[in-house]
Amino acid sequence: MSVKELTGLDVRTGLLIGGEWTGGRGGATLAVIDPATEDALTEVADGTVEDALDAVTAAHDALPGWAATPPRVRAEALRKTFELMTANAEALARLMSAENGKSLRDARAEASYAGEFFRWYAEEAVRMDGVLGVAPSGANKILVTRQPVGVAVLVTPWNFPAAMATRKIGPALAAGCSVVLKPAEDTPLTALYIADLLAQAGVPDGVVNVLTTSKPGPAVAAMLADPRVRKLSFTGSTEVGKILLRQAADGVLNCSMELGGNAPFIVFEDADIAAAVEGAMAAKMRNGGEACTAANRFYVHEAVADEFSRQFSARLAAMVVGPGLDEKTDIGPLVNEPTRTKVAELVASVAADGGTVITGGQAPDRRGYFYQPTLVDHVPATAAILGTEIFGPVAPIVRFSAESDAIGWANATEFGLVSYVYTGDLARGLRVSEALETGMVGLNRGLVSDPAAPFGGVKQSGIGREGAHEGLLEYTETKYIATSW
Repeated sequence: MSVKELTGLDVRTGLLIGGEWTGGRGGATLAVIDPATEDALTEVADGTVEDALDAVTAAHDALPGWAATPPRVRAEALRKTFELMTANAEALARLMSAENGKSLRDARAEASYAGEFFRWYAEEAVRMDGVLGVAPSGANKILVTRQPVGVAVLVTPWNFPAAMATRKIGPALAAGCSVVLKPAEDTPLTALYIADLLAQAGVPDGVVNVLTTSKPGPAVAAMLADPRVRKLSFTGSTEVGKILLRQAADGVLNCSMELGGNAPFIVFEDADIAAAVEGAMAAKMRNGGEACTAANRFYVHEAVADEFSRQFSARLAAMVVGPGLDEKTDIGPLVNEPTRTKVAELVASVAADGGTVITGGQAPDRRGYFYQPTLVDHVPATAAILGTEIFGPVAPIVRFSAESDAIGWANATEFGLVSYVYTGDLARGLRVSEALETGMVGLNRGLVSDPAAPFGGVKQSGIGREGAHEGLLEYTETKYIATSW
């Protein structure tokens, strides 16, 4: 079926450069695959390095006018885009399900969450703070102001094609920056649709440009080497993030990096097990496990591990696996065949390491990139799967007896994005939360993301924060003016 038949939308399929939708200099196209059927949904323009630099030119030309636009006007454009996204939320959800595979339940939640970034940053655009003080010596006044950093290159992943785009575009536009968005080649349609809505809301030509390409490495490298680019915001794997940081270093670019995760989910013996299982379902199975915030390692106290495993496995076994666009589906396909192959190999490895597969553990015999929700219990603390971001519907359980072991194992990773802790003792919960080496903690909660909260990690999980007021400041430079009067 066509995109129009599946979603009711006429989605643009060209590059957006300087307000013009174009097929690109090379005239090549890139197929967008439905992961539930393995068939092509449509084709989009396959941009070249030259197209990428054209997009930078457009963004650079649009920057002075947008930076000088009154904050209230910028805010109103973002607010109008939020209203358009809200009015078209169901169609947007269906579009994401079609190109990403996620269930409609997850897609609808993302459509709502993604729109909220435009509403939040519409409000933040008029709250750019500054400082006025007196030098301790009394010699001068200290005036501190914020200015837009400049042209920003935004590189987003396939797992949350709407939210990862709006989480970057929102603060960039609120701060007065112009952008070039490079979405993942697996899920370009959502980004193109959102860019179209921004244009409908009155964002001037050239302020938002979109480059779809099957050659992201050379295209992004060329943009980062262009001295007109002053900002990189990237969400994706730590491996790719390190490459981009090296490239950005030559131009000393301002960088925000939201990289990989390896989230521990700790359940203490005094936890409400039913609540912990409910939280585990959200932390592990939201988006089919294809999330950087997904619970990756379950450390469960031996006194309650049997009951937690029993309840959790029953919930996983009851999940309906099917096409994302089917209303009955709880979990859709993984995004592509390499992702499914990796997940299957990880399950085989943990079984070989001594883990016991309780439920799931295989790909259904059907067309599409499906994998069953899987629980593996009695996993050794040294198993290889615990050091890898699974990015799929697989939950390994490690049993512990001492709090110190749970904390030590949780911190024994180069990643530090998010952790989850379930306990009935608030003092313990806060103590453990402080001890965990992550940028975020879900304390008796399986979801942490919120546009009004600073999202980001420590160690090799990233640099900087997205969301909240901090997310706005990521797109600004601080200027100090010394003066007297």
